[in-house]
Amino acid sequence: MAELNDTSIQTIPKDDVLVIGNGMVGHHFVDQLRAQHPACSIRVLSGEPRLAYDRVHLSEFFSGKTADELAMTSAEYYQDLKISFHTDAWVQEINKEAKVVTTRDGQKYAYQKLVLATGSYPFVPPIPGNQQEHCLVYRTIEDLEAIQASANVSKVGVVVGGGLLGLEAANAIKETGLETHVVEFAPQLMAVQLDAPGGRVLRDKINELGVKVHTQKATTEIVPGEDCRYRMNFADGSHLETDMILFSAGIRPSDALAREFDLSVGERGGIEINNFCLTSDPSIYAVGECALWQQRIFGLVAPGYTMARAAVSHILNGDSPDTLTFEGADMSTKLKLMGVEVGSIGDAHSNTEGALSYTYENQALGVYKKIVVDAEQTTLLGAVLVGDTSDYDTLLQYALNGISLPEFPESLILPSTGDSAPGLGADALPMTATVCSCHNVSKGDVIAAIDEGNCDLDSVKSCTKASSGCGGCAALLKNVVDSELEKRGVEVKKDICEHFAHSRQELFHIVKVEGIRTFEQLIEKHGNGLGCEVCKPAAASIFASVYNEFVLDKSHIGLQDTNDTYLGNMQKDGTYSVVPRVPGGEITPEKLILLGEVARDYALYTKITGGQRVDLFGARVEDLPDIWQRLVDGGFETGHAYAKALRTVKSCVGSTWCRYGVQDSVGQAIDLENRYKGLRAPHKIKFAVSGCTRECAEAQSKDIGVIATDNGWNLYVCGNGGMKPRHADLFATDLDSETLVKYIDRILSFYVKTADRLQRTSVWMDNMEGGLAYLQDVIINDSLGIAAELEAQMETVVDTYQCEWKTAIEDPESRKRFRQFVNSKNQDDNITFVQERGQIRPATEAEKKSINVVELA
Repeated sequence: MAELNDTSIQTIPKDDVLVIGNGMVGHHFVDQLRAQHPACSIRVLSGEPRLAYDRVHLSEFFSGKTADELAMTSAEYYQDLKISFHTDAWVQEINKEAKVVTTRDGQKYAYQKLVLATGSYPFVPPIPGNQQEHCLVYRTIEDLEAIQASANVSKVGVVVGGGLLGLEAANAIKETGLETHVVEFAPQLMAVQLDAPGGRVLRDKINELGVKVHTQKATTEIVPGEDCRYRMNFADGSHLETDMILFSAGIRPSDALAREFDLSVGERGGIEINNFCLTSDPSIYAVGECALWQQRIFGLVAPGYTMARAAVSHILNGDSPDTLTFEGADMSTKLKLMGVEVGSIGDAHSNTEGALSYTYENQALGVYKKIVVDAEQTTLLGAVLVGDTSDYDTLLQYALNGISLPEFPESLILPSTGDSAPGLGADALPMTATVCSCHNVSKGDVIAAIDEGNCDLDSVKSCTKASSGCGGCAALLKNVVDSELEKRGVEVKKDICEHFAHSRQELFHIVKVEGIRTFEQLIEKHGNGLGCEVCKPAAASIFASVYNEFVLDKSHIGLQDTNDTYLGNMQKDGTYSVVPRVPGGEITPEKLILLGEVARDYALYTKITGGQRVDLFGARVEDLPDIWQRLVDGGFETGHAYAKALRTVKSCVGSTWCRYGVQDSVGQAIDLENRYKGLRAPHKIKFAVSGCTRECAEAQSKDIGVIATDNGWNLYVCGNGGMKPRHADLFATDLDSETLVKYIDRILSFYVKTADRLQRTSVWMDNMEGGLAYLQDVIINDSLGIAAELEAQMETVVDTYQCEWKTAIEDPESRKRFRQFVNSKNQDDNITFVQERGQIRPATEAEKKSINVVELA
């Protein structure tokens, strides 16, 4: 290594703090340091070609999230904070005496304090053949891009490793549409977090999802396959063929720099640190997965954040008594693996001497729960939850805070019966109770934020950063905030607006029970004032859900928003879209021709959507009735694209055409769309039906998803795409068509009856006490005794369906609404188009001044 002389050292600018690594923990360190010391000079060297991104939600890349959406920072953000940064800056040398590091391109950077946040790297077992082209790892965005490229030329994928990361990787492969397998050396999945029965339940649930699990398999070699690209030979003589192999068999700390440049490392790896996160060099710190504290590596983000805060505190305060320290971390975790809820707390394996355990298992629902208590049965030591983690927050607080257990500890995991299950409200938590482990926010911190004037949930989140990490503490945080505000006499309102002292759910109940059919009756009896743009559309939606009357009736028209008023979506230039329904995506050639003719005759822009429909854009308001007339005469109906209603039921071609299909997904999709096409709801609803577990219709990203099995249909609920994508949860398996429809009837009616205004099904269920398990109890077991009522409500909607386009064009009064000008037949000259790619698009302001506008026929 080249020596630096005094002259060369003096020419290198010296930063107060130099950070090697810009993962989640490295970025958190930078954020914390800058917040507490606005003036110090900070430089970041990222070995990756990009700045920090969210590895916790990495698998969402395969469900549509982009690298930019995963980003946790940006060049502009660091520039605003006056933080110097370099990407593709791989450090290959540390000169501890000179306090200078050198990157592989020869750049040198000096420091006062150096922070190693180099993270970890995937462990690849030493299997002959593991270096071939389609043998990959799952760690970075570049890895994801390689996985996607491999999946595009593959049919079968295998993940080696059945731990947390392995199952995340399996979900990633499954999202690409490949037949997916998991190969695990141990006898069970997630052996670190789960006991044997919990691992068995998890395996069964993942198998049900179409991912084949192979445990107790030791791969001896990877050789060319006969039917696939590779063949994995196992020590027991069996084998498995695959086109792609994804290694996710654990991580190893990235400690190569420490080893080479004489920092103390553990016998099995990791940069040794003390409670201040200092290494063996007094000027160098290590945080995150590269750091070894008391012979332990912490592979979760929350402990890494705690290390980062401790390092910042020591850099700024030295050995002061006020300096924060790292003294280990709780490794409890709650997550969803391929839609399966899993939770692990503390001593999940009953390793504590004298420990006792209580278990509950419901094989029909695929739920397993276990709590581990001390010999005196007064303290919770650990827990395992598979299939239902609704008790996780309560159990975690019992474990972390040493709260005394109830007389019958088993009541904590047994299904609730009335008031028999002991609750643990926000008031029962001590001030030291951790609300958000990612950002180390305690109940006391939340209350202090409220003391400082943050008197709503969003303000508390902004002030404390609670719930801005993994988001798992959202429900607990809301409970603490609401409880504290109520104790201070602050009313925690659920009112829909200033005109009604009621929530949407309460208004729905009032309308249904009292038979109220107009807004005037509703506000006269239960509200005040004239109403507003919040309560009027909400009331309109409730009336439509309960009575299904024509939305443009005189008594309802004034309540609708612009889109419902004109039965089409208004576009940026003042024109409207026309979206006819195409049930299940199936369409005849004659109807396709008709759509083309209408688009041609009215000069409309045509777009095939992800929902398997043809959207027609650029319709002038005065042309809408004539366009609808032609479409209705040709057998089309409104597609409700403008409404908070059922939009589409997407389908694959199913068993009719596809060699993998096991059920008629098209027929099922058409039946479901025709049944629910008139349903108005608090938010838009989307369905999909896949004919096999290859999932070409993407059913697991829909409000209602249906996937065919050899024995019937698997039902998934409460998923969505959009700004905050969420996988649907497996609700019930192997249903016949009659039972499938019955459950969907009940679910949608219950949603319409109980959801808040503009609340998607995913948020509705997540906010429901008991979550998925509670919904299953209501729908499947009729625990509330309302199943018949819910089914009857849906039958009312089905029986009263009308095509709103058809009703509008048959009503002379309704047709009068569709005029550009009341006293003139002239068109709006402000609506102009230009040609692009053979079709029209709205002209820009500059283009409107030119002559290249499209004249409509």
